[in-house]
Amino acid sequence: MIPKIILGKGPRATHRTIGYLFGPGRANEHVDPHVVASWKGFAPDPGRTPHRDPRDVATQLAAQLDQPVRMLGDAAPVHTVWHCPVRAAPEDPVLTDEQWGEIARRIVATAGIAPQGDEEACRWVAVRHAEDHIHIAATLVRQDGRRPARDHDKRAVQREARKIEADYGLRRLNPGDGTAAKRHTSKEHFKAKRQGASTTTRQVLRLRVRRAVAAASDETEFFSLLEATEVIVRLKHGPSGDALGCNFALRGDTNEAGDPVFYSGSTLAPDLSLPKIRQGLETPTAGAPVAVRAGDPWHQAIAAVERVPHHLAHGDEHLAQGQLVALGASLDLLAAIAPADTRADLTHAATAFERATRSRITADLHSARVLRRSVQALWRERPPDRDGAAFAMLLDATLTAVAFALHWHRTHQHAQQEAATKQALPHMQSAYSRATDTALNHLAERTPQPQTRRRLAQYVARAAPEHADRILHDPAWDALATVLAEAEATGHSATALLDQALGQRSLENTRNPARVLTWRVHRLGTRTAPSPRAQAAMARSTVRGPVYGAGPNPTATNPLSGPTTPVRRR
Repeated sequence: MIPKIILGKGPRATHRTIGYLFGPGRANEHVDPHVVASWKGFAPDPGRTPHRDPRDVATQLAAQLDQPVRMLGDAAPVHTVWHCPVRAAPEDPVLTDEQWGEIARRIVATAGIAPQGDEEACRWVAVRHAEDHIHIAATLVRQDGRRPARDHDKRAVQREARKIEADYGLRRLNPGDGTAAKRHTSKEHFKAKRQGASTTTRQVLRLRVRRAVAAASDETEFFSLLEATEVIVRLKHGPSGDALGCNFALRGDTNEAGDPVFYSGSTLAPDLSLPKIRQGLETPTAGAPVAVRAGDPWHQAIAAVERVPHHLAHGDEHLAQGQLVALGASLDLLAAIAPADTRADLTHAATAFERATRSRITADLHSARVLRRSVQALWRERPPDRDGAAFAMLLDATLTAVAFALHWHRTHQHAQQEAATKQALPHMQSAYSRATDTALNHLAERTPQPQTRRRLAQYVARAAPEHADRILHDPAWDALATVLAEAEATGHSATALLDQALGQRSLENTRNPARVLTWRVHRLGTRTAPSPRAQAAMARSTVRGPVYGAGPNPTATNPLSGPTTPVRRR
């Protein structure tokens, strides 16, 4: 159940509100509007007065609601109307007029509009438009001339809505923490519907501004990227001439007068105000940007993402929150560079995960600079990916990081962020499945000769006897054999790579063990092969106990597969 409070002002605010509530609606969505509850129980009802003109009754109702406001004259408050639509979910049972009336009484009581038993409270009326929602309209002057005590009414109404959901068996929504982005209005929704668009202008702007923040290295580049994506920027300047804020509009989106419709950054999302954007674009120290080590951008980005689970499992909450912000920015850029068959899924994943990047915990953005710069370098350079394996490995690391983010939010009882991460995961898994199918097919085309395959199979049987049968019968075995053989050709030891890959995390609950090992071995095999002396040392350590390779955190708990169990060697 979603309540939303709107304040109205002006000399005829009450008449305009009542006229709207009993009119056809902006998109003809008002069906049989009628009163289900009011401040005195028998307020005039324009929808249930067959022998009178409904417009006359609406005028009478507005006048009665407005009487305490008129008594104050010039001393009346600026905002005189409190308007609260309350909508049930599509799957909720249909409530009766009596049930909606009781819900309205609970809402106005908890908001401070009309506390239970208060005979001098504000005047209000609840109007039902259709089966799934009502509108509550009240005037913001009590009948004794005082103002209602409605401090923090938005939070109070949301808390009461959660109780109502439980009492009436309705869909349970997650409690928020005030960091969610503002939803689009019904006016914006119907405008998009009239134009045949699947998303509102607010949603399009939020996505484009967020991507520009993720890709830009400074403020100048940020504004250039927006201009390139048809976003108009209007800066708000202070008396000193410095820009203090900015509004965004989508080119071609205009109002009735033909002017662009602007949205302030903070109304798109709490972290898209100009001060927050600047905070995200700042370098750790003035004039000293973070440098990414020279090397393959794919490998640098994969290594940076692989460290996210370790930070989430072992870092403090501020460092972890910073990693989540950077992970969200990485998803935004991945969606921009993804192959066509995975782009839609990754865009959906990034849009959902956006909610998981904000909480009441202050983010340590400095700690995540390497991750952000690494993915930015990948976005700028667009290095070749011969068989799609690099992109698949990056998605593999990102999927693991998102799974750890789910566990982190659940641990910190961030209900909305946890729900958003759950919503992102299926899209991530779908994109990962498409990407890996393509890459594995390319790798399987280069599978080694049967004799080499048999030798490699023996290595697998010795390294992981408890998983060998599943690995060798996995459809990805040909691809795993390919990466093991190619790693051997560059000087690596196939047995050492297997030991390292198996030691990163348990395969106990892994559905496709060969596929998982393929990406681990491929990642390890792209590093410089160790010298013969180093290989001998690794072999000795293997005899003494399991060898753990360079992973995000060998001992961390994987929220999808449970605690890591050291692999026993024979």
